[in-house]
Amino acid sequence: MSKSAVKKIQAIRGMNDLLPSDSPRWQFFEAKVRQLMLRYGFNEIRTPIVEQTALFARSIGEVTDIVEKEMYTFDDRNSESLTLRPEGTASCVRAAMEHGLLYNQTQRLWYQGPMFRYERPQKGRYRQFHQIGVETFGFDGPDIDAEVILLSARLWQELGLMEHVTLELNSLGSSEARAAYRDTLVAYFEQHLDALDEDSKRRLTSNPLRILDSKNPAMAEMLDGAPQLMDHLDAESQEHFEQLTKMLEAAGIGYVINPRLVRGLDYYCRTVFEWTTTALGSQGTVCAGGRYDGLVEQLGGKPTPAVGFAMGIERLILLLDTLELIPENALGGCDVYLLPMDDTATTAAITLAEQLRGELPELRLQLHCGGGSFKSRIKKADKSAATIAILIGEDEIAAQSATVKFLRDDREQQSIPQAALGRTLGELLTANA
Repeated sequence: MSKSAVKKIQAIRGMNDLLPSDSPRWQFFEAKVRQLMLRYGFNEIRTPIVEQTALFARSIGEVTDIVEKEMYTFDDRNSESLTLRPEGTASCVRAAMEHGLLYNQTQRLWYQGPMFRYERPQKGRYRQFHQIGVETFGFDGPDIDAEVILLSARLWQELGLMEHVTLELNSLGSSEARAAYRDTLVAYFEQHLDALDEDSKRRLTSNPLRILDSKNPAMAEMLDGAPQLMDHLDAESQEHFEQLTKMLEAAGIGYVINPRLVRGLDYYCRTVFEWTTTALGSQGTVCAGGRYDGLVEQLGGKPTPAVGFAMGIERLILLLDTLELIPENALGGCDVYLLPMDDTATTAAITLAEQLRGELPELRLQLHCGGGSFKSRIKKADKSAATIAILIGEDEIAAQSATVKFLRDDREQQSIPQAALGRTLGELLTANA
């Protein structure tokens, strides 16, 4: 078979390569998150991307779209059903239970990594997507609810996103109060069957609360008239929610109460929240969270209060790009391009590059490799996006100096002793920052 006849292999649809031009954006965002988690006292946990299918069937629910239609599930060679994780909470709970992290102790955990769902790929939503999540265990008061919301709010503030996002809040109450509300809600929907779309009719018996979350505009008026869960809260949940809102108000965090913000699974309770934005066109959620006190017990552990959130990295990177909030100096490239003027200076250039990297650990220095004419070397220096080029040739080697050429400013080049070059570069780059 000729080489031209060999079929090229491409990436799977909805599973994208992250190219060198894109990765600096992710590194910028991930570094912000990592620093913030350290400041708030959260510890990172890393779990496998493959779990037993039963973990997600039991946590997410057998009759949900995720389990029925979207999971990547397969049998391994031992005929055991395995699934690529579609979300991170269940894996985090499984790991915490398995390793004894929940027994008579509290935990503040966070994770990041790829998740997998088979759905129609679209901008900001893919079949392999990446999430950052926060999960806390062992705290039952509203203070931890406020803490995780404030953590997310500080991330928006530090990224410059705060004015572009809105915090939406609701309370689901206790499981008993929600069960009573569910009966009231089903009775209301049964009186308006002709207004329900097919998806909502299917959910009427399996997951009626999720009908409230429908985006079908034809159902909007009917949903606006539906009984509100907030009116059916038990006294303890009402007090929990009032304390939470007071804490947020004291911290200066604005919010709107969205009575249609729900979760369809029984282990969710009390606080639910989402951060939404309209900066990407239609309203979209960039972070969603809430309290799930029943999940640990549902997966075989002892009753454990828990609250957390998850955010999609792709959508947040898209939002930052759209609003041009990623600094230029975070978009890759280098600070300094060091080039030997000809091949005879290569060894000296390599030695000098290592000297400077040792003296200035934060310096982004790219060494010219691959030879070429002096003109082509200068062109590569300019293309590197560096602000400074360091040239070293026969004269510089003899004088133990280096020539500093300014690539972006109209300034005279300078000859600097190699012994003082690290200090000089540090001063120049600090001045340009």
